[in-house]
Amino acid sequence: MRWLVVAFAVLVALLTMALWMPKRWYRALLYPGGRPTRFTTRLNSFSSWLGSLGVAPSFLVSLETRGRRSGQVRRVPLVMVQMGGERFLVSILGDKADWLLNAEANGGEAVLRHGVVEEVRLEPVPVGDRTPILKAYVKRAPGGRPHFDIGPDAPLQEFAQVAEHYPVVRVIPR
Repeated sequence: MRWLVVAFAVLVALLTMALWMPKRWYRALLYPGGRPTRFTTRLNSFSSWLGSLGVAPSFLVSLETRGRRSGQVRRVPLVMVQMGGERFLVSILGDKADWLLNAEANGGEAVLRHGVVEEVRLEPVPVGDRTPILKAYVKRAPGGRPHFDIGPDAPLQEFAQVAEHYPVVRVIPR
């Protein structure tokens, strides 16, 4: 019984690291050099599986893209932002994130999962239009906050200054 309590406590600590760990430590431990570690990839796989089942909150989704080199289906957990009746995804790892490159290589075609399967097209959002989306994202996604050196309550001008570093895509149903 004791091992079950310890295992649960470790799982909670791992899933909430973005909330309690200093940003620099979080990035250095889980995303050194802006790329996920093997451990981070496994943690993301678990999160993606939960998101695809639909048991997580509705803004946590699993995005499937076909690998641009391997051709295999790749799945990644993401946080979706809804604004003005539209849905958006943010690349916290910049324009070199695999899911973003895979989607671009496949003409923007992807599959969203959150209890239901939805075929979508991802359309890039121009840098000038990203600012309010990024602010909404940082408010919505605690796991994404360590990748921004801006707090969720920062003014829009601060988000405008970093908008070019964080690609945003519009989710359009196919």
